[in-house]
Amino acid sequence: MIIMPPSAQERLARIEQVLAPQRQELLDHPVYQRIGDADALKVFMQYHVFAVWDFMSLLKALQLKLTCTTVPWLPTENNLGRRLVNEIVLGEESDEDGEGGFRSHFELYQNSMQQIGADGYFIDRFLQRLENGRDVTAALYEADLPRPIVQFVTNTFDLIASDNLCAIASGFTYGREDLLPGVFQKIVAQVNQELSGSASKFVYYLDRHIELDGDSHGPMAHRLLSHLCGDDDHKWQAAEDAAVRSLEARLLLWNGMYDALAY
Repeated sequence: MIIMPPSAQERLARIEQVLAPQRQELLDHPVYQRIGDADALKVFMQYHVFAVWDFMSLLKALQLKLTCTTVPWLPTENNLGRRLVNEIVLGEESDEDGEGGFRSHFELYQNSMQQIGADGYFIDRFLQRLENGRDVTAALYEADLPRPIVQFVTNTFDLIASDNLCAIASGFTYGREDLLPGVFQKIVAQVNQELSGSASKFVYYLDRHIELDGDSHGPMAHRLLSHLCGDDDHKWQAAEDAAVRSLEARLLLWNGMYDALAY
């Protein structure tokens, strides 16, 4: 059980109160009503796969700051932060794949795209440019991606580039771990109702995220954020600002997917 002091609980509760309207707007977004058939789900996944990919970059930014990832190894000072982030990395980068092996959640998502025949053109073009040594900004524009994808990923990497550990942890917590179980439950319900088993790998991916984020990674992320911010008002304000920006970016991505599904 992860227990936080009352002061931290009050700080987190304030952020959640500020985010409540945005969070509800995302949970009630009309995009979920448009992914009721295979063709619409394919379009959704072409966009959403970028949020799955850059989630790992947020997580790795935290790992780089809180643990030692160089040789020779040296112990880092933040013992609790080191423990929490490494435990989250374990589940996100090498989770059970449902077939007796282990994969990252990004790879699970790619497999689910392949199962339903979703075109991986956007994400493949982007990753190819990264593999060829281009930075994220150049890769985004050279891959000729839809504007909502560019905006979303740019916001994530602006947050990482801020080098503000509390802001990064907050974007990770409130833009991803805290939000995703509720969002994914909406999607699972719609997919199960309309596609009846033809997207089983996607449902497995969603169920794994709901289970991990709701039961363990979400509480760990909240504990990490409260630990990093402590009693510093400036750190908590940076965390709140980052959380708001992260949900704004998610809403722009959702709006872009909704518009794409209108055609």
